[in-house]
Amino acid sequence: MISLDNIKRAYFIGIGGIGMSALARYFHVTGKDVAGYDRTSTDLTRQLSDEGIAIHYEDSPDLIPVSFRSSVNTLVVYTPAVPADHGELAFFKAHSYDLYKRSQILGLITRQKKTVAVAGTHGKTTVSTMIAHIMTKAGMGCNAFLGGISKNFKSNLVLQAKSDWVVTEADEYDRSFLQLFPFAGIVTAMDPDHLDIYGDAASMDEAFNQFISQIDRRGYLLMKKGLPVRKEAMPSQIFTYSLEDASDFRAVNIRLINRRYCFDLAGPGIQLNDLSLEHPGLVNVENAVAAVAMAVLLGIGHQQIRTALESFSGIQRRFDYHVKTEKTVYIDDYAHHPKEIEATLRSVRELYPGMKITGIFQPHLYTRTRDLADDFAKSLSLLDRLILLEIYPAREMPLPGITSQIIFRKVDIPEKIMCRKDELLGILQKSDIEVLITLGAGDIDRFTEPITRLLQKNVG
Repeated sequence: MISLDNIKRAYFIGIGGIGMSALARYFHVTGKDVAGYDRTSTDLTRQLSDEGIAIHYEDSPDLIPVSFRSSVNTLVVYTPAVPADHGELAFFKAHSYDLYKRSQILGLITRQKKTVAVAGTHGKTTVSTMIAHIMTKAGMGCNAFLGGISKNFKSNLVLQAKSDWVVTEADEYDRSFLQLFPFAGIVTAMDPDHLDIYGDAASMDEAFNQFISQIDRRGYLLMKKGLPVRKEAMPSQIFTYSLEDASDFRAVNIRLINRRYCFDLAGPGIQLNDLSLEHPGLVNVENAVAAVAMAVLLGIGHQQIRTALESFSGIQRRFDYHVKTEKTVYIDDYAHHPKEIEATLRSVRELYPGMKITGIFQPHLYTRTRDLADDFAKSLSLLDRLILLEIYPAREMPLPGITSQIIFRKVDIPEKIMCRKDELLGILQKSDIEVLITLGAGDIDRFTEPITRLLQKNVG
């Protein structure tokens, strides 16, 4: 295994991914020469370029900077989403470079410090970002590798060199989280996903249990109550949490005041009263219970937790408001799993009772659509009106017979349409919008600005 102390240059294949970009920023900030390739120019890759990282968008070994043409002290990091026949990847393999997956490098970095790792098929970005924010505001400090852009930190990377702590997401895709050996771990959910990797839900559960077994025996496991975790996999200090069910940590006295949630946290021998969360949705109250519980276990003071939580501003593309008036609301959300969609839509319904909710959903991956079509249809049926886009393929090739239609025909609401992306704005132009939410993990976020302009023009 490579020693990171000897690295002078780091090259990233797929640098625009949220996890890859955090690592690229880490190496850049710590004084390494950093460059990379991505298939598409995005706001995030443009930010990296503005920070001084050289990025190109054509798969060509000729475009690799001259300084990276030597394998000596050069690290090459790639995402598992990159196809095996990728030209630059083949070049580096042929010339004996040190090649590592993103998860392997994250594992090396986190082993140098005490790690809090947040796993789960949904919720991990919000919980990890909340924890990093609380630790920072409380003066405990941390380094953090986040799966979204924190509005407080304005980045997916937090670097506080003097801190002995690191907070990171523990991603189950490609079994990446098995590279982590944290002091404390959180598991938020174990709903079936990534069955193209695992084959079935039982194999995915086994991987989560393996991750849990890698938590320091002197550390903590905090898990959502009711998850199928084997007792022999657990560390010595185990705690459960939930929104309101009987568990070690839970929210009580939840109230909605001016569309802002307030609640008390009950825990083992403690109660924190009058916690307040600007980030909307009951699902985020549950996420806050997990984050606050971990902060309590790490010894952060109650008033410090209360103050920090109140100032938490959220994450881009997580229940992210773009228009918010009395008559028109537009929210963008990353939800791409049926359970996430259900939780988000129930939160929207509670916040805006009596208003018509229109959802635009872009399915992500052919395999996920195939495996979870029934569940997607059930969760999307919580809408008043559905606009369904084509599947975003990401790393996958099309599968015969798998289109958005297999979700569409099972959605049980009268107002539903399918459309191409180039038809979307025209459809919205003719629509009477009260509450609109865009949902998905593909490139649907490219529509947030034009949709925002359209709705603001209509409101004005």
